[in-house]
Amino acid sequence: MPTLAPAATDLAVHIHKEVSIAAPAKVVFESILAQLGPESVQPDGKPLNLKLEPWPGGRWFRDLGNNTGHFWGHVQVIKPPTLLELSGPLFMSYAAINHVQYRVTEQPGGKASTLTLVHRALGDISPDHREGMTKGWEKMVTMIKDRAQRP
Repeated sequence: MPTLAPAATDLAVHIHKEVSIAAPAKVVFESILAQLGPESVQPDGKPLNLKLEPWPGGRWFRDLGNNTGHFWGHVQVIKPPTLLELSGPLFMSYAAINHVQYRVTEQPGGKASTLTLVHRALGDISPDHREGMTKGWEKMVTMIKDRAQRP
């Protein structure tokens, strides 16, 4: 008997997070780059060892040493200090494609900014993984905010 394909809505993920940060756009953007690269940590605080090449077409990957690791994506768009877009499989080792957008909007006066994160994915993503992504991005945005607001 043939297997029925899932509905398109069952294959799509759309996560939207927005947070106010008491820091200028430049500081917020630098905090994003740090979180996605040299200062990357998992929500539980363990190092992720991510590398980000911050230019169009640059790679974003997890370096596990000895020429091992996991490719997460490419920089699709980078316009410091307001926009970073990444596309690729991210942390998914199955048939899925992802697009993540970080948009930083500086508020009048330049002492505060709004960070908007949008993650769209398409693939055979389990319900448990969907829930984990929502919680993970919430933690990621919080870590970026905390880093940007450090004295």
